[in-house]
Amino acid sequence: MTATVPVLTIDGPSGSGKGTISRAVAQRLGWHYLDSGALYRAVGVAAGWADLDLDDAGALVRCTFDTTIGFDESGDELRVLVNGHDATDELRTETAGAAASAIAAIPEVRAALKDRQRAFRVEPGLVADGRDMGTVIFPDAGWKVFLTASAEERADRRYKQLKNKGVSVTMDGLLREILARDARDANRSVAPLRPAEDAVRIDTTGLGIDAVVERVLALLPARG
Repeated sequence: MTATVPVLTIDGPSGSGKGTISRAVAQRLGWHYLDSGALYRAVGVAAGWADLDLDDAGALVRCTFDTTIGFDESGDELRVLVNGHDATDELRTETAGAAASAIAAIPEVRAALKDRQRAFRVEPGLVADGRDMGTVIFPDAGWKVFLTASAEERADRRYKQLKNKGVSVTMDGLLREILARDARDANRSVAPLRPAEDAVRIDTTGLGIDAVVERVLALLPARG
C-alpha cells in the first residue's frame, strides 16, 4: 500500500529554497523527489504553446488533462519534459511562474493534478515540495516542513539565479512579482498557501543550503 511509503513534505512560498533543499534531502535519503510546482508550470507552458487565455478555466482544465509531463533525473539536474519536449529552461521563467500561480487557483486543475502527484509516492520514500503538499496532497506525511524567508531575500536569490542564466531582470520587478504571487497563493479559495498544523517552520533567511538541509534531516529521527 502506498500509504505505508514514508513521505517528507516541504512547503513554502516562491524563493524560500524548497526546491533546492528538497532535492538535496531526497538525494541524501535515497528517496524519490516530487517538484509539484513543475507540474503547474508545465501546464502553464503548454497553455502558452497553445496560446490559451489564462482566464479561460475550461480550456485550462482540458489542457491539464491533455498535457503529458515527464521527469528525467538521470543527469545532474532534474529535466522536465512537456508533451515530449524538454521544457526545463522555459519552466524557470517568471512568465511560467506567473502562469502556474494563476492556473493553480483553478479548483478543477488542482483536482486533475492531485492523482498525478500522489502517484510519486513509491518505495523507498518521497520528498515532495510545493505549496500544499502537507495540507492537501499528503496530509498523512510523517514529516512536514514549511520553509520561509523574507521577501527581499527571496527576490535577491531569484535575481542572482536569473542573472547567472543571462536573463535581464530587476530587483524591484522581482520583488513586486514575489509579493503578488504570495498574495495570490495565500488568498486563493482552494488549497491556500499555509503551513500544516503539524509542520515544522524553518526560516531560511541568511542560511546556506547545507545548514537548512541538516536542519531538515535532523527532524526525521526525532519524528520517526
